Amino acid sequence: MNLERYNRIQQVLKARQADLTLCLEEVHKPNNVSAVIRTADATGIHKIHAVWPNEMRTLSHTSAGARNWVDVETHDSIEEAITELKSQGMQVLVTNLSDTAVDFREIDYTKPTAIILGSEKVGASEKAKQLADQDIIIPMIGMVQSLNVSVASAVILYEAQRQRQAAGMYDNETSSVPEETIHRLLFERGHPVLAKVAKRKGLAYPPLDDQGQIVADDDWWAEMQKK
Repeated sequence: MNLERYNRIQQVLKARQADLTLCLEEVHKPNNVSAVIRTADATGIHKIHAVWPNEMRTLSHTSAGARNWVDVETHDSIEEAITELKSQGMQVLVTNLSDTAVDFREIDYTKPTAIILGSEKVGASEKAKQLADQDIIIPMIGMVQSLNVSVASAVILYEAQRQRQAAGMYDNETSSVPEETIHRLLFERGHPVLAKVAKRKGLAYPPLDDQGQIVADDDWWAEMQKK
């Protein structure tokens, strides 16, 4: 890993927002999932959550580049997902046209926030609507009543980014992402071949120096070289 790449990865990880996330509820079109993950990466999201349709249990069709930088945590149900998000102190929003819905721009996204996006066919489930703290809408003044799910995610996330950037939340010297996660990402993205071998052999990733180079003892290298 060259120094320029190492510094770039560190810069990106320091700006990651661990307390801003999306939850995809049965979004089933791979191109939409890919676009959502790409937007999440572009706006500094560390992790998104998902409840997949039964026929779609993997991310094999999503954008490999963005997927490498955004963690995706899968849940068996929307209840499980929302319970976990609320346990982390997040306000849970859901895109839903209702009498109590507010313009998405009225939300304070500097607070820990999770946004539920429903499926392309029917939107968010009744259970998601019941468990969410607030319904939000993207105002529409044309003939159509909704945006594509990936477009909706981009509109909302860039408003969240705008608010957080104004509050200086992307300028922290230390990341809100756990240190062990940062080390894992630095190692896996900076030394992908060695990371695969180490993972297959069950070896811990050794430290990296200020240049992004591996600092490991002879025993670790010997284990790595064994067939």
